Amino acid sequence: MIDGVFLKQLIHHPDERGFFEELIRVSDPFFAEGFGQLSHSFMIEGVVKAWHVHKTQIDWWYVMKGKIKVVLYDTRPDSKTYKEIQEFMVGDDAEKMIIKIPAGVAHGCKVFTGPADLVYVTSGVYSKDEEGRIPYNDADIGYDWVQGKEITNKNIT
Repeated sequence: MIDGVFLKQLIHHPDERGFFEELIRVSDPFFAEGFGQLSHSFMIEGVVKAWHVHKTQIDWWYVMKGKIKVVLYDTRPDSKTYKEIQEFMVGDDAEKMIIKIPAGVAHGCKVFTGPADLVYVTSGVYSKDEEGRIPYNDADIGYDWVQGKEITNKNIT
């Protein structure tokens, strides 16, 4: 696991009316940095959004609909997991979880089953000074977004 990444497995409570699923509580230990903004990204099948990194902001991601591969890359030189990549398949027919993404961990996603709805909380409100972008095909990261095959949740070293 990349240092500082945290997964909250969700409990699904179905009944004859549908289901209930609790996502985040203010009292969750992994939510200590607090609430800044709630956002929604709607993406069509096949879309890749990568790489995005924050200076200080924390993200918590949840896939409401669709199936996406989330990929994380540790850009923090002082981290014990520096330059490690981690992948998760989340959403429909996959893991139901919240993924906490620390500051300095680049993140991106590819939609396998769409359309997909990604809802995410950030620890701060939008600021262009906070935002960082790395090209999806960055040679230093060397990640192949085109491979197109589904993976199991694992670390890549």
